[in-house]
Amino acid sequence: MPDPDLTTVAGQKRKQPPDFAKTSNTGRNSKRARQVDARTILTQASDKALNRNGDLDVSSFVKAREFEIRAMETSMGASKRSLSSRAFQQVPNELRRRTASHNAKKVPRKLRSRAAREMKEDNTPTMTSRRRKANAHMRLRLQTVDRLQKMHARAKKKRAEVREQKGDSDQPEKEGAPAVHVCRLKKNALSKPEQPPAKFRKRQKHKAWLPTHVYHAKRAHMTEPKHPLWRFAIPLSPTEKSFRKTHRAGSLRGCVAWDTSYMSTIGLEGVESSLLGLLRSLGINEDALSGNRMTKWRAGTRSWHGWLRERDGEKKWISEVDIVWCSQEALLTTTECSSVKIKEKKKKLFMRVHPSAFLQLWTEVLKDAKIQRPPAMVEDLRFELGSIHLTGPGSTEALLAALKPVPGISDESTGSHGKTWSSLGLVTNPSILPQSAVLAFNVSDPRLRYPPQPVKISVSKSANDELLQILAEWPPDKERPAQSIFDRPARLTASRLLPSQKAINRRKGDALPGEFPAPAPTDPQIPALLLASQSPISGAQGSWTLILPWKCVLPVWHHIIYYPLSTGGNPRFGCLDGTRQIAFEQGLPWFPGDYPGTRAGWEWELMERAKRKADWEKRPKGKRVAWESLDLGQAKKGEIGLGWACDWEYLSLSSQATAKEPTTTQEESINPTPKSPDDPARAEKSQNPQCPIQQIPLQQSARLLANPNLICPTSPDIATINLTLLSRGHPITCARIYRLPNSSPDLRIRWLALACSILHPPNKRNLKTTNTTAKSASHPPNESHPLRIAHTAYSLLHPKEKTNDGPLQPGQPGYPSVPEAADLIGFVTTGNYDLGQGRGSAIGCVALSKVVHSSRSRQEATMREGTGKGEGVGVDDSLTTDGESESVRKEIAELEKGLGKKVVSRLCIVRDAGQSVGRLARWELV
Repeated sequence: MPDPDLTTVAGQKRKQPPDFAKTSNTGRNSKRARQVDARTILTQASDKALNRNGDLDVSSFVKAREFEIRAMETSMGASKRSLSSRAFQQVPNELRRRTASHNAKKVPRKLRSRAAREMKEDNTPTMTSRRRKANAHMRLRLQTVDRLQKMHARAKKKRAEVREQKGDSDQPEKEGAPAVHVCRLKKNALSKPEQPPAKFRKRQKHKAWLPTHVYHAKRAHMTEPKHPLWRFAIPLSPTEKSFRKTHRAGSLRGCVAWDTSYMSTIGLEGVESSLLGLLRSLGINEDALSGNRMTKWRAGTRSWHGWLRERDGEKKWISEVDIVWCSQEALLTTTECSSVKIKEKKKKLFMRVHPSAFLQLWTEVLKDAKIQRPPAMVEDLRFELGSIHLTGPGSTEALLAALKPVPGISDESTGSHGKTWSSLGLVTNPSILPQSAVLAFNVSDPRLRYPPQPVKISVSKSANDELLQILAEWPPDKERPAQSIFDRPARLTASRLLPSQKAINRRKGDALPGEFPAPAPTDPQIPALLLASQSPISGAQGSWTLILPWKCVLPVWHHIIYYPLSTGGNPRFGCLDGTRQIAFEQGLPWFPGDYPGTRAGWEWELMERAKRKADWEKRPKGKRVAWESLDLGQAKKGEIGLGWACDWEYLSLSSQATAKEPTTTQEESINPTPKSPDDPARAEKSQNPQCPIQQIPLQQSARLLANPNLICPTSPDIATINLTLLSRGHPITCARIYRLPNSSPDLRIRWLALACSILHPPNKRNLKTTNTTAKSASHPPNESHPLRIAHTAYSLLHPKEKTNDGPLQPGQPGYPSVPEAADLIGFVTTGNYDLGQGRGSAIGCVALSKVVHSSRSRQEATMREGTGKGEGVGVDDSLTTDGESESVRKEIAELEKGLGKKVVSRLCIVRDAGQSVGRLARWELV
C-alpha cells in the first residue's frame, strides 16, 4: 500500500510532500520531530528472553537489558544535543560567514574554545595559514606582492643615489611617500581624477573609485567592473538583507550614512552681477536673486535647492541642484591688502548636481559664463570635494562625535558656527533647524579619537531651553566666519597634512593608557561644510550633507560608521537602492529614475528597459509573460506598448493620433492603434529612441493644472506624481496609469461606485439582507442623498455580492475591467510596498495633456448642461450616445457629486504590466 503522504494528484508530475510540510510552521514541526526522535528509547520485548519451552534464558535476558541500557544512554546524549546549537550559530546574522565553519578564529573570543572543542569532537578538518597550500589565485597575489616590493626597493635606491649626487646624503630619508607637486586647477576645463596607486591602477582604467570603495566592496554588491555607473564604482545594495533595517534606521531608531562623493560639484567665481546673470539665465526666479526673502542665501548662511534649465532652444529642465554661496567676510579674510578693492567685489559659490546630469549642466554653465561681462570663472571640483549624506534620528549624534571644531579658530566667539554645532546634541530631526541652514567650520582629524566614544548629551530642562533659544535666534546668521572649504589652498593643505595611519598609531602608543593623543601644531584643520535639509512631507526625517576635501572623507567615514549610538547599534551604511527606498517611503521622487522627461532620466529609463528586456528574454517561453495574448477584458487583448518598459513613445503617438484625426470613428478614437512593439519600423527606431516627453517641475505643473487652457492637447509635458492605492496590493515599476474611463458610461459608473464603497463605506450595523440572490441594504438615516445613490448603484451592479462584506476585491466576479487604451495617462517609475504607510504606493509620471483633457471636457459639458438642459451635470458628451437615457447621466453626476469634484479629479486606475486587474488610487503632485 503506498504511503498516503506521497500519493500523486491528477495533473501533477511530482509527488506531494508530507502533511507536516503543508503547514506554515514547518521549522517548528521538523524541530519537534528531531526532539521526539532523540527522546525515543528503543526497548526489546520480554518474549525474546524465553526459550521454546517458556523457561527464562539468562543470557538472552542480560543481552536484552544491555541493549536497553545502551539505548537509554544513547537517547540521553542525543536528547542533550538535539536542541543545542553550535558555537557558529551563536554569532549574530551580520557577523556570520559562510566559510567560518572550519576556522575557530572567525568567531568571537568567548566562543573560540567551544568552537575548537566542537570541531575536534566532529573531526572537522581545520586549516591554518602556515600549512595552507597556495592555489593559483594566491600564487598570483604573492607574485604581485613580490613584484611591488622589488619596484619599491628600486625606487628607494634611485632616490638615495639622487640624494648622494646632490650632496645631502647625511640627511635621513623622510617617512612616507615623497612630496608630489600639485598642478594648478584649470579654469573652464574638466578635471581628471588623481592617478591611483600602482596596486589599484588597472582596476580604475574606465572608472573612478569612491574614497570608501574598499569598505563598500567587502560589504555591498558593486557595479560591474566593465559597466560602471556614471563613471564611478558605486555600491548598489548591501550583501545582507537590509530592507526593513534601512526603514527602521532611517525613520525610527539609528541612522543611515551614504558616501555621496560621486555627486558633482561646480565652482563659480566672479563679480556678483555676473554670477546673478548666469543663474538668471539658468531659470532661477528673480525673487530668489534680488528679493529680500533670499538675502540669507546670498549671504552664505542658507542653501538653495531647485531646478535649472537650458538657456537656448526648447529650454528643457536639466536637473535639481543645490547652490551655496560663500560669505563676503570669508572672501575678505583671504585677500591681500594690495588687492582688496578688486577681490572684495568677487564672490564664490558651489553648485552640486547629480553626476548623470553633470555634463549637460557643465555645458550650459560654461556657455553662460563666457557671455557674462565680466566673464565668470568655472571650476570642476568633482575629485576635490567629497560628501557624506546622513538621515535618521541618530544622524546628528553620529556627526557630533566625528566633527570636533578646532579650538581657538571655530570657537573664537560665542556665536560662531563651531559653538552652535556643539550645542545641537538634543536634535533628533534636522527638520527642526532653520530651513536649509548652513554651518561651516574646521575640524580635527577624527582618527586621533578612534575608537569613537559616546557623546555626553544633557537631557535636562535647561538644556532643552538652551536649544530652543539657539533655534529661535540662530547665531550663525549674525556672525559669518571664514569658510575654508571655498579656499583651494586650505583644502589642499588639509589633504597634504593628513598623517599616515602608522604615524597615528605611533602617537596613540605614546599617549597615556585610556587617553587620546594630545593635539599637535602640525595636525591638519579639515574644512567642513554642513547642509541641513528638510523634507517637504510634514513629520518626515530631515538629513545632513557633509562636504569635505576628497581625501578627508575616509577618516570621517570610519568614525561615523563605528560610532556606538545611544539607542544601540551603529549607523548603517547605505547604497543606491537605500537612497531610492528612503525617498520612496517619504513620498518623494528620486533623480534621475523618477524624472524620465529629463535627459538623465531618459538615459536611465533606456538602461533599465534594456535590463528588463534581457531578463524577459532569458526566461523560457513557457515561464515568461506573453504580452500579445494578455486578456484585458471587454474584448481587449494584448499589452499596451512595450510590457518591459514605461512606453512613453506609445503614449505620445496615441495622443498625437487622437489630436490629428478628429474625424475618426468612435471605435478608432477609443482604441488608437499606434505602432505595436513588434512593428519593424518601431523596432528599428527603438534601438536609439529620442526622448518624446519633457519634464515639468512641481511648481510649474501645479500652475498648468490650475490653468488648463495653457496646455496644448499634443503637449509632451509630464509631471511627477505620488500614488497611494485605496485597496490591497502594491504596484510595480512599469505599471500603467489610467484616468477614469471617458468612453464607456457603464464602466465609469462601476469605477465610481467602487470608489464610493471604498472611501465612504456604509454602516454595517444598519445593513440588512433580504434574500440570497439580490441584496438590498438599508442605509443609515443620516446618509446623504449622493452616497445613498452610490450604494444603491453598487448593489444593483453587483447583485451576487454581499454588501456587508465591504467593497469588491480584484479577482472577484463583477469587478470592473480596466479602461481603454485612450484613457492611458502615464506609467509608474517606482512602485513597492511602503513600510511607513503600511500599504502599497508608487511614484509615477502622467501626461498633463491627458489629465487636463478629461477635466476640461467635463467642465465644458457642465456649461452646456447648465445652459441647455438646466441640470448642470458635469458629464462629458463622449460618455453618452444618442440613445442613452438621461438617468445614466444623472447617475454619473450624482456619484461624482457624492465623492467630490476634487477627489474625482485625483482618482486614477493602476494596472501592473502583464496583469489584467486594475486598482483604484489617488495621486498628488510631488
